[in-house]
Amino acid sequence: MSGLKLFRYLAWAAVAVLAVVSGALVYQQTAGNNNSGGLIEPLAAIGGPFELVSGSGETVTDETFAGKPLVLFFGFTYCPDVCPTTLAELQGWLEALGEDAGKLNYAFVTVDPERDTPEVMRDYVWAFDERIMPLTGSREQIDAMIKAYRVYAKKVPLDDGDYTMDHSAAVYLMDADNKFVGTIAYGEAEENALQKLQRLIKNAPATS
Repeated sequence: MSGLKLFRYLAWAAVAVLAVVSGALVYQQTAGNNNSGGLIEPLAAIGGPFELVSGSGETVTDETFAGKPLVLFFGFTYCPDVCPTTLAELQGWLEALGEDAGKLNYAFVTVDPERDTPEVMRDYVWAFDERIMPLTGSREQIDAMIKAYRVYAKKVPLDDGDYTMDHSAAVYLMDADNKFVGTIAYGEAEENALQKLQRLIKNAPATS
């Protein structure tokens, strides 16, 4: 057998072994979803009770949104690109949903409460769509929600002495019981985003 053929056989053998190992891992993860030790546990742990302040200065909790699924995004008003882009996309999704848009709740939660007061949040978020509730609060309240919803947020110093915020860019989808059901990724195709929102509406309990 030539050296080249031997090399090819060894390469294919390595690929076969990798496929078997990968298949075993997928099987273990899939099977794990049927018990408390599987992948479903971290997903179930995303979310929880919270208490924040709306752009109108009113106290808002998770109970405020009870009965309707919630479309939730974390960001900040000084955000240069991700946040305004996502809010503009959300506005477009609302328009595309038409009357069905009223079957969902929408909220934008700041990760920078030191600068994002209720008034600042209101003016910023409602410039896109007044159906999106702007939410802020104390540093402790925001940190508690960030932890509960497994959001990444970090203050990043800038050369001029100011700072920006690095943060998760996905839109969170919560059902009518405030249970996490998935995300819409930053920059995801509008068709995919609308399908996820329509599925969220379809799976929601009927309201009188």
